[in-house]
Amino acid sequence: RSTPRRVKDRMVKALVILPDGFEEIEAVCPIDILRRAEVEVTVASLSSSLNVKGRSNITLACDTLLESVKSETYDLLVLPGGPGTKAVREDARAIEAVKRHCTAGKVVGAICAAPTVLKEAGVLPARYTAHFSVAGDLPSILPEKVVTDGNIITSTGAGTAIEFGLALAASVCGKDKSDAVAKAIEFKQ
Repeated sequence: RSTPRRVKDRMVKALVILPDGFEEIEAVCPIDILRRAEVEVTVASLSSSLNVKGRSNITLACDTLLESVKSETYDLLVLPGGPGTKAVREDARAIEAVKRHCTAGKVVGAICAAPTVLKEAGVLPARYTAHFSVAGDLPSILPEKVVTDGNIITSTGAGTAIEFGLALAASVCGKDKSDAVAKAIEFKQ
């Protein structure tokens, strides 16, 4: 694994929160891209188990429990979507983490149904995108793959997970690093 990127004499750090029922592609693509960009990524389980089962019954082993890192602030907070998003919206620790990261000016990324978590936290930006399935909750979804509004990055779903991951990497590591990762994985933008 590559050495994590440094920002102001410390490593760039990201937190990814995974509930049971997360969308695997929306979690693994950004995690992989961020690690290729040399970001120190911590994957935290929303539940009391380090093993979290995704919507397609793929189990990921998390690094830690959200309970153990709920008060920490990272350079980047990532929220994958999927059916498990409902549990994230209902979890006070996750909502507080979103609010804290936004207030601190940190980058927050939400894909698929996860922008509903931003709405629940009261930080949904004016410009955003999300999966069409949550249009009832988020009526102003933009027809774009990835939308950046201030420090919040949103994306539509599994089919845009690579673009989402690259946008996250660019936000904390710079465009050159993100472009280098895109080239290394043969992603044509």
